[in-house]
Amino acid sequence: MNEFKGAKILVVGGAGFVGSNLVKMLLTHGPREVVIVDNLISAERFNIPNAPEITFSEGSITDDRILGGLRDDLDYVFHLATYHGNQSSIHDPLADHENNTLTTLKLYDKIQNFKKIRKVVYSSAGCTVAEKTFEKAEATQEDSPVSLYLDSPYQISKIIGEFYSNYYFKHSGLPVVKARFQNVYGPGEILGAGKWRGTPATVWRNVTPTFIYRALKHMPLIVENGGIATRDFIYVDDIVRGLILCAKVGEAGGVYNLASGVESSILEWANLINRLAGNPVPVEIGPKRDWDNSGKRFGSTEKAKRTLGFETRVGSEEGLALTIGWTERNIELIDACIAKHDEQMALV
Repeated sequence: MNEFKGAKILVVGGAGFVGSNLVKMLLTHGPREVVIVDNLISAERFNIPNAPEITFSEGSITDDRILGGLRDDLDYVFHLATYHGNQSSIHDPLADHENNTLTTLKLYDKIQNFKKIRKVVYSSAGCTVAEKTFEKAEATQEDSPVSLYLDSPYQISKIIGEFYSNYYFKHSGLPVVKARFQNVYGPGEILGAGKWRGTPATVWRNVTPTFIYRALKHMPLIVENGGIATRDFIYVDDIVRGLILCAKVGEAGGVYNLASGVESSILEWANLINRLAGNPVPVEIGPKRDWDNSGKRFGSTEKAKRTLGFETRVGSEEGLALTIGWTERNIELIDACIAKHDEQMALV
């Protein structure tokens, strides 16, 4: 059964890296209409596919004008809007609140009484729940405890989004499913996309695209704290399939890790990228990031496999090779996006 055929779908943050990849996959299911709302703070308009099914509203979902245009004819909602990510939120907690916390509250408050919605999928973050440790990591479970001492406003706002998801599910019956992302990578993540957000993390915002870009430019990859930190890397096509499964068969009120379950050290990841990209320049060791206490983490895959039928299909070498190839083909576009911020970065 194709639940999305003939459906009207709202994707908040649909011009972003994950959002645009999700939109492309949704279009293959024959929806009636895909409504994208995105303020382009960390995305570019050219990410939006040129398709007759797409309606695009530029602006934040907190904008009363955009909210006022939503009608009770939505079948599915994917809420992917975010203020990307930890370092940007530390620099500007108020902007994080505006783009993470307030987006969730105003969206839910608007749609809480819509009768036609079959499922709302909220993108949460695995780093919020992960144990704060540099010792041996255990796979983070969906019911793992949440620390009261989180590392960043981003982590705080993401868990508040889960709290609001739970509240509106219990209070109004809004059928929200929470999807906890791990470290997503893949084609379409453009360094420098969107507006300047105050720090070099505006450009060098995620480890994988940063490492791939630098490797292709034959620059050293800088790994912090000896590269001992670990992450759970998941290819973007897999995360998109997971989001679609959350919408199709996820339990309203439930939460699911979208994870590979593979723990990879940052040093291993850097060396693998250098090998695949043919970078002759060795890795360089940098200091520990003073704010980052969840040094080692990866997600449990057991619940998502058992209840959603979700498993990753793309392994690290294949996913990185595809991402490196995409980056090579789009290097001029990425250079142009980075160049937008060169003057501001020089002042930092």
